Amino acid sequence: MSIKLGVPSKGRLMELTFDWFASRGVSLRRTGSEREYAGAVEGAAGVELVLLSAGEIPRELAAGRIHLGVTGSDLVRDKLADWQGQVAELALMGFGHADLIIAVPACWSDVDTLEDLDAAAHAFRAAHGHRLRIATKYHRLVREFLTREGVADYQLVDSQGATEGTVKNLTAEAIADITSSGETLRANHLKILSDGLIHQSQATLFAARHADWTGERGTFAAFAKQLGVPADF
Repeated sequence: MSIKLGVPSKGRLMELTFDWFASRGVSLRRTGSEREYAGAVEGAAGVELVLLSAGEIPRELAAGRIHLGVTGSDLVRDKLADWQGQVAELALMGFGHADLIIAVPACWSDVDTLEDLDAAAHAFRAAHGHRLRIATKYHRLVREFLTREGVADYQLVDSQGATEGTVKNLTAEAIADITSSGETLRANHLKILSDGLIHQSQATLFAARHADWTGERGTFAAFAKQLGVPADF
């Protein structure tokens, strides 16, 4: 048996994750091609590296197929309904920062807040006979946020591509998406609502509450001490 550590399998997120562990004396590396998803761990006994897409890691944590995982806090909150009951947040890793926000066309001069959006949604439905469409990949987070803020008369439409382009392409009237600099939003003539911040995301180390930790607590305690993260959760 060993502790399975799920890490993003490619790109900048993988590189920064490797750097984070390396700064704590743990070397993570690929051992095959990008298509093999094989990896190795040096500097930490009893830990096995599992390379996955960032979007797969919340599911694998919830299922207990991996013990630890690195992914965006936005993905965990959106994909897992009871995320706090399924995973424990061990460390904010200080990279992968992005904000999940609500944005509307920049030309909507009278829509700057969620209250304005709610009024616009009512007017839109009255004028067009269907609800204002908000394109997003983050259905659970967006729905919970808008419900909490009292926004009604909207519908979420799924976007798995370039969400910022849906307004220009007339498949949505507004969007809820991740942004870091806001440049892509501005390029697509969109503006963020002044109170439209849903979640500030960053790469986070999570532990699976329902993984089989039998016989692994001692190994994890040593690993947690090395990483400087809590050993109890």
